[in-house]
Amino acid sequence: MKILLLGKNGQVGWELQRSLAPLGELVALDRAGDVERGLCGDLQDLDGLRQTVQALRPDVIVNAAAHTAVDKAQSEPELARRLNAEAPAALADAAQAAGALLVHYSTDYVFDGGGTAPWAEDAPTGPLSVYGTTKLEGERAIQASGCRHLIFRTSWVYAARGGNFAKTMLRLAAERERLTVIDDQFGAPTGADLIADVSAHAVRQTNQEPRHSGVYHLAAAGVTSWHGYARFVLDTARVLKPELPNKAQDVAPVPTSAFPTPAQRPLNSRLNTARLRQTFGLVLPHWQIGVRRMLTEIL
Repeated sequence: MKILLLGKNGQVGWELQRSLAPLGELVALDRAGDVERGLCGDLQDLDGLRQTVQALRPDVIVNAAAHTAVDKAQSEPELARRLNAEAPAALADAAQAAGALLVHYSTDYVFDGGGTAPWAEDAPTGPLSVYGTTKLEGERAIQASGCRHLIFRTSWVYAARGGNFAKTMLRLAAERERLTVIDDQFGAPTGADLIADVSAHAVRQTNQEPRHSGVYHLAAAGVTSWHGYARFVLDTARVLKPELPNKAQDVAPVPTSAFPTPAQRPLNSRLNTARLRQTFGLVLPHWQIGVRRMLTEIL
């Protein structure tokens, strides 16, 4: 099996380099591509992407690259659309022509965040932002292409590598006696390592059973708010490394309205993962397990 991975240095892409390697020959590209081999990894270069797929003839294309700066997307919608909608469309057409399976990552931001029930894959969409709108356009373009595909909608992604919410909370707790954290947005913190491992498992099964092609929700089990997430991070850090500087005596819950942002966030980011679990025979661990493991690694 030959696998083309785009976005190799992102949070999920970095973990995918590890999880996909045992499946076959892996060609992993970042935005700079591979000049010596004439391979393009830049999602802005649609012709370059098509030519790369034509040259490699991969069995699987995994697109872990995207425009993920949610607030910035509001002021640069054309770039967000190119990276999140037009590039996936070009990859889907190239995958269809090559007979390849396309793996793509989407988001809970395709929903409007209403209610409290976990979103199923076939629930009505209603994005609130440019980011969510362009990600939904990308999904629909892939589905319309007719290529075999796995689209994984996920949420609240973190990784030990690079910046993340937990690191921000630990830094602020070392500097301030009082923290304020949003308590009316709900979801499940989901590790990039879990996403990558599930992806590799699903790729292997879908190559054997093409009927598994489709959209799936992929998130850790359980639910919390950003406030609950922050409290868990700080409490766990105190246990794992008591000598860490921690001035925060008060972690106060506040509504989303306390932190105005250019892009509106969905309040309900709960995702129903039953289809994924049943189709691929998986058990998704509770979000606290992954976060604790990440903290153990970075502290």
